[in-house]
Amino acid sequence: MRALISVYDKTGIVDFARQLVELGWEILSTGGTLRTLADAGIPVTAVADVTGFPEILDGRVKTLHPAIHGGLLARLDDPDHVAQLAQHRIQPIGMLVSNLYPFEATVLQSGITDAEAIEQIDIGGPAMLRAASKNHAHVIVVVDPADQEIVLGALRDRAVDDALRRKLAAKAFQHTAEYDTLVSAYLRARDDR
Repeated sequence: MRALISVYDKTGIVDFARQLVELGWEILSTGGTLRTLADAGIPVTAVADVTGFPEILDGRVKTLHPAIHGGLLARLDDPDHVAQLAQHRIQPIGMLVSNLYPFEATVLQSGITDAEAIEQIDIGGPAMLRAASKNHAHVIVVVDPADQEIVLGALRDRAVDDALRRKLAAKAFQHTAEYDTLVSAYLRARDDR
């Protein structure tokens, strides 16, 4: 199976990725996470190599691609979905490990410009988290570094059941909801000035 790891908070990520590889997972990654994993000697494939398309617009577009979202959203128990993946040479992604840019920490910095704040609005991360969470029956989603050991234990025990998948998906949706609330509050506050 493939795991896509693209995180801002890299707490424990090297050890987590290393253990996933030991369990037979192929790791895909982007940007800084890709460099962190590669520098640690972990075999990792760049998302750009999967999509056949480079990161563009200063990193604003890197994971927004059918090869990624098709891999995250395909229902593997649906023969039509499986056939479409094969037709388009898309491999399923069985795990997404992602957390978002620190928008709140950015806007609380003294002297931060509106342009700098806007650049910290994560687009691809929330889209992937929502896709993986929607499809939690087929994709394990890890948004909180504190859940890495729980997931590894469940993988080792072959016990990644629906209850765990739903709990992780709910946590990811909560993460994106809180994030969007922060962005919305920032934009409204700027309009009020």
